[in-house]
Amino acid sequence: MHTLFREVRFWVNPFGAPSDSGFNSYAGKPCGDGLAIFLSMAVELKGSLDPATGFIVNVSEIDRAVRQDVAPKFQELICRRFAQSRPIELGRLYELMQKTGAALQDTFSPAQVCRLLLALNPYRRLTLVREVNPVRLYSEQFEFAAMHRLWNDRFSEAENFEKFGQCANPAGHGHNYIVEVSVEVLDPIDRQGWISSFQQVVQEHFLSIVDHKNLNEDVPHFNKINPTVENICSFSWSCLYGKFPGTHLKKIKIWENDRTCCTYEE
Repeated sequence: MHTLFREVRFWVNPFGAPSDSGFNSYAGKPCGDGLAIFLSMAVELKGSLDPATGFIVNVSEIDRAVRQDVAPKFQELICRRFAQSRPIELGRLYELMQKTGAALQDTFSPAQVCRLLLALNPYRRLTLVREVNPVRLYSEQFEFAAMHRLWNDRFSEAENFEKFGQCANPAGHGHNYIVEVSVEVLDPIDRQGWISSFQQVVQEHFLSIVDHKNLNEDVPHFNKINPTVENICSFSWSCLYGKFPGTHLKKIKIWENDRTCCTYEE
């Protein structure tokens, strides 16, 4: 069984009529005029390959379906709420994603839509896993800066440099880490301040411990444990697990640079 992932970007003008204008599908189509709302809907399909084409489905079919059947629904919701001066709650977006997934399922049959991912901005994403009981995930990225040194006292100096290379430098070195925290939403999350509370938990229980710190010296957990990105990832899980009211921690992903990351999940 193969899985196909396709991201479709589009803009919504909250004050204008629906439009399919624009020619830059990479940056988003419809393109929006002036200041518009940028959204990205990713569709993940599972299915068997068509032996004649080698496709699960042609990705142009996904693009067309999202732009014709999905983007107008977001246009309608956003314009209506703007006209009413009412907020657009996360719960309402999940409901729309659920309806969208059901509609797209018929479009790509026999391939199955297994996940929808809605990016609200580059750092915040809603995910709907379409199972018998759909799973709703909320993900947000944060940044922290820290320095570390990789070293094992049981190794000789030569062995340490052989194992860890420049990361064994006695002066240490630093990274601007990115951490993405994903929780399963169990209870309604439309109450005011939910996102702020989520961010506060990450700040108080993890970021405040590691941000602008020498991990080897300032974080007791790493006094005798190498602060590799793998160990930092599992440490973040231990710091945050069980700390989010009304949600359940599902996954943490940490990048130490744009080429290296690690994920810890249950």
